[in-house]
Amino acid sequence: MELPKTFEANMRALLGDEYEKYAKCLDKPMFHGIRINTMKISVQDFLKINQFHLKAVPWCENGFYYDETLDKPSKHPYYYAGLYYIQEPSAMTPANVLPVCRHDRVLDLCAAPGGKSTELGAKLNGTGLLVSNDISASRAKALLKNIELFGIENALVISEAPHKLKERFFEYFDKILIDAPCSGEGMFRKSTSMITAWSDDKNESFAKLQREITGYAVDMLKPGGKLVYSTCTFSPMENEQSVEYMLSLDERLSLCEIDSWEEFDEGHPEWGSTNNDDLKKCVRLWPHRLKGEGHFVCLVKKGDTADKRADAGSIDVYDKEVYEKGSYKIRASKLPDEITEFFKGVNHTFDFSRFEISQDKLYYIPECFPEVKGLRILRCGLYVGEIKKNRFEPSQAFAMSLSGDDYENTINLACDDIRVTKYLKGETIEAEGKNGWALVLVDGYPLGWGKLNNGVLKNKYLPGWRLT
Repeated sequence: MELPKTFEANMRALLGDEYEKYAKCLDKPMFHGIRINTMKISVQDFLKINQFHLKAVPWCENGFYYDETLDKPSKHPYYYAGLYYIQEPSAMTPANVLPVCRHDRVLDLCAAPGGKSTELGAKLNGTGLLVSNDISASRAKALLKNIELFGIENALVISEAPHKLKERFFEYFDKILIDAPCSGEGMFRKSTSMITAWSDDKNESFAKLQREITGYAVDMLKPGGKLVYSTCTFSPMENEQSVEYMLSLDERLSLCEIDSWEEFDEGHPEWGSTNNDDLKKCVRLWPHRLKGEGHFVCLVKKGDTADKRADAGSIDVYDKEVYEKGSYKIRASKLPDEITEFFKGVNHTFDFSRFEISQDKLYYIPECFPEVKGLRILRCGLYVGEIKKNRFEPSQAFAMSLSGDDYENTINLACDDIRVTKYLKGETIEAEGKNGWALVLVDGYPLGWGKLNNGVLKNKYLPGWRLT
């Protein structure tokens, strides 16, 4: 692989005798991984039904390598059931090391396409609040799909500039993840377009952007809160030096130890400008040292906490009212008969005072939701369905938020049943069951909706999600 001359010189200076090993690894295939959605299925239960050739990712307890020459997880029905996310193994690290507790308020500031947000949402497991943001509206659409595919119902998905969020959420979040825009040097093996896009001034321009973003994030982090900063670049200017800048913004900030894997490298104080020995608490993932691409990760805490929870994460050790009540004002209204009739078949417990109808669409708003007026919103809580000509049509997102026994009328198909493929392609299938709305399952896990009529299922699988 031919590398830009300046980049090669930079890497030789960083790696010394290891450079040739690094250069050779770029000519080898990259590693591929999946990360299990532990909100829907435990790792142990997934391994019982697994049909891939998997090996554990050592630094991520729910991450696995798969053999791309043998397996196609993106085409498997379990992917469409939201049982896993396809993710490069090194990229699993940032969300994995952020210690999310139940009922936390969590911000993923640069979230698209959603790999890290989906893991943060799984850690919250329906409690607290997940704010997933990406400044690019087009990229945020992919983020929204992955949030809904995973069945995350307590999310606020938005597309805003960080400074706008800081105005609204000063010292609001318990945990923040910044997977910062960067020069992407660690992804050269994954995408050759990253090589052609690289230029001598990339590091400096991205470092400037990173420092602007981290400045806003520090202001949004609560005292006692923790923040992960990560990149997929090797550049000290974008890594150690950006961390030094962040630490200089607030004297309460300090670096935390990260549980390290033997193939991880530590941060390098000598590559910074202050020679701060604490930079060794950062971790670097080099593609020639482990089975993954290049990454940099650090964990930062803001001190002077008044948070009675500390790191316990238990609802019993903090003021439930303070942490669960949000400032969002629900526009309450009487639910139409067609909605209440549909919910007679739903076995999941809902607080009906949390339902809101907006432009004939029904949403379920979690209790801890903040005021969102003025923000560019893609999704506010769980989109449940739509009222159409005096009938109610449940949404794809609602199907994905349910478990297999949350609806009374289901069609449970084995993953090798040809009808699963037909359903995912949007075709009509034959099935037994009670006439009316039916929740289609694969091996007990929801895929979407259909409408049964005398043994024939009219397909209601979302067109934009269909198998091609």
